[in-house]
Amino acid sequence: MFGIGFGEFVVIAFLAVLVFGPDKLPDLARQAGRLARELRKFATNARDELRAELGPEYADLELTDLDPRAIVRKHIAEAMAELDDLEDTIRNAGQDDPAPVRVLEPGELPPYDLEAT
Repeated sequence: MFGIGFGEFVVIAFLAVLVFGPDKLPDLARQAGRLARELRKFATNARDELRAELGPEYADLELTDLDPRAIVRKHIAEAMAELDDLEDTIRNAGQDDPAPVRVLEPGELPPYDLEAT
């Protein structure tokens, strides 16, 4: 939860009791819960409004899709997958029909295509 471990949570709770006192702590927790609900409602409304403005082709849009790190990570993963597919194609291309290799005799010139050069 937010990168906070159990021990850190206990220390924060203990400090909250010391600073605010046990009488005010339930009211503060209630206000914090209300603030969290309002923030969640605000984020949901913003996402829905963005989806409505962009149109039906973005109906499955999530706000995490707009994170630049996620976009870069997605494109790198796609490029790596394409590279792996290309490597597999290259490896498997010569296995079915290997081209015959002929060694040149001493003094023999390699094949030369006048039209190609």
